[in-house]
Parts: sequence; C-alpha cells; structure tokens
Amino acid sequence: MSIPDRLKTRLVKDRPMTSITLRIPVDVVESMKHIAPLRGFTGYQALLKSYLSDGLRRDEAQFADGPTARLIAALKKRGVADDVLDDAARELAA
Repeated sequence: MSIPDRLKTRLVKDRPMTSITLRIPVDVVESMKHIAPLRGFTGYQALLKSYLSDGLRRDEAQFADGPTARLIAALKKRGVADDVLDDAARELAA
C-alpha cells in the first residue's frame, strides 16, 4: 500500500507553518497541561497538535481515502450537486 501524496508532505519536517488563535476555556487548557506530561509531551500545545493530528487522520481515512470518498467521487461524476454531497457527508459524520 502506498502512502498518499497528501500524507507524504506531512512527513516533511521543514514545511510552511502558520499561526492561529484559538479561544479555549481555561479549565480545558489546565486539563491539557496536566495530561501532557502523562502522555509524554513537553507541554499542552504539543498535546493539542497531537489531538488535531489524530482527529484529522481519522477523518481523512473516513472521507478522503475510504469508501465514502469513492462513493462521493462516483456521485459527482453522475452530476450530484456538491451541496447535496456535503450535506450527506456531514450526516455520515454525525
């Protein structure tokens, strides 16, 4: 099984980065600060990045690489509107 190009680019250490601002409740940040060292992270920001990566990989496996993605591609070829497909994909994720 080959690694998709999208995932190969994530393995490159020197790729472009951007800064974002998130509003997160104080108690959640405090919990992450407590959990981070227990999970082997140096700080809560690394733990948060790990959570984001895990969730993104799971969703990509379901929607970008799995049978759902193949079905959506087949339906697009048959003229099903993007908004209908997006609604259906969101419903599957719920």
